[in-house]
Amino acid sequence: MDSSTVNYNEIELSSKKDTVSILMTIFLGIVTSCYFFPFSFTFLPESINTKILLAVLGIFILIHKLMTTRSFEFDKDLLAVAGIAAVYSVIGYISADLNNSIDFAYANYWVSFSTWILGAYGCIALLKTAHEYVDFKLLFNYLIAVCVMQCVIAIAMDNIPALKSFIDSYISQATVANTEFLNEVDRLYGIGAAIDVAGTRFSIVILGLTVLLRNEINNDNKIFLVYFYWISLIIILVIGNMISRTTIVGVVLGAAYLLLTTDLFRHGIKRDSIASWGNIVLLSVGLVLVTTYLYNTNDIFKDQFRFGFEGFFNWIEQGEWTTGSTDRLNSEMWIWPDLNDYKTWIIGKATFSNWHAVGTDIGYCRFIFYSGLLGLFTFSVFFVANALIFSRRFNNLNLFFILLLALGFIIWLKVSTDIFLIYALFYFLDDNKIRE
Repeated sequence: MDSSTVNYNEIELSSKKDTVSILMTIFLGIVTSCYFFPFSFTFLPESINTKILLAVLGIFILIHKLMTTRSFEFDKDLLAVAGIAAVYSVIGYISADLNNSIDFAYANYWVSFSTWILGAYGCIALLKTAHEYVDFKLLFNYLIAVCVMQCVIAIAMDNIPALKSFIDSYISQATVANTEFLNEVDRLYGIGAAIDVAGTRFSIVILGLTVLLRNEINNDNKIFLVYFYWISLIIILVIGNMISRTTIVGVVLGAAYLLLTTDLFRHGIKRDSIASWGNIVLLSVGLVLVTTYLYNTNDIFKDQFRFGFEGFFNWIEQGEWTTGSTDRLNSEMWIWPDLNDYKTWIIGKATFSNWHAVGTDIGYCRFIFYSGLLGLFTFSVFFVANALIFSRRFNNLNLFFILLLALGFIIWLKVSTDIFLIYALFYFLDDNKIRE
């Protein structure tokens, strides 16, 4: 056989493998997005969303594993936090019973907990079909790519009415907000990524991104990854903030991580890292120029950009850092039970789903009204326990988990949200370190 024919066949086979690999990566990215930014379909009941579908898949994979291996290992740490979640649910049920309430939003937290765990198991199991292992770095590479694509989709939908109409006809945003509401208030949104839910998850990913960025800069291994991480950071920072200003919390904590882990103040910048930092500066200048151009030539982008960075514009133009939402939170939303209402302070009144009933959307206030200080304390312990577990498992990432824990508590100052979805993924990672 002619050698050129052999080479041609080898090239063709290699090309097919590359195509399959790319398609598999795209598919797994979609799966990861379905977990991290769950959504419903308009042609299915709203109660059936992608998180639940992945949880069902996780059950089938788990059953198949049990049947093939005929063995099952319990994660003692996972059992411990499951116990705390169960206690929190019991407190919610007691509050609902004492108050004759039918609001089981957090009384059923054990259901939400189980769904996130099974969904995470299904998501990681699929990732393992294409990779020999799934570690912290690989997981966040997928999450970073997902967040960037959500930002791109949001901008595309905002500028292409036909695309928005097509997506809205098949995708329901009910897991985060009503689609009609988002369009009425003219908010950017992706697919399952909107308002504070998106901002919280963007913040989680930005924090993980800074860990990976710092690692690549210090080791000067792959300049491509430095470019990828920095460009992704800028995209999520700018567009993510236009989708939800809660994203700024992740930006601040990510900056804190970089400052606290840099060697600049101890040993100065390493010679090997100078090139990486130089490239980052050049990239930043280029991205600033692109943003400036869009701001001055695209009225839609200009309006969304001013909304996302309203605080900065008010500070520059009026000399005072204010935003409409923070002003409203500080003046109207800090609502607590009456000081003499000991029952509500201790066990709550099981009012959560209809936050208008108590007049506040602030996380701490809503948790108090639902299950009192007893419930708030237990729910807080739940997240502290998860942070301690992974600080021990990833002993080189203690600061990351401290800041991740802080992220949850800081966001409760604005809105009630649950970041257990990221911890659920960590329980099924293969390695307890960042591979080079």
